[in-house]
Amino acid sequence: MIYSCEEHIDIAIDTVVDEYETFPLLTKVSEGGELSTTCEYCRNQAVYMVENA
Repeated sequence: MIYSCEEHIDIAIDTVVDEYETFPLLTKVSEGGELSTTCEYCRNQAVYMVENA
């Protein structure tokens, strides 16, 4: 599972495709649901959770 901002979503998708050889499942992170989750590639607020399906 990778948390990503809008800017790095393409890298997160590529990472999951490369590792699991399947299209990833994208879930929008709710603003109040996760405790200030940040992007794994920068320090911006995460917008998506990318995981293998």
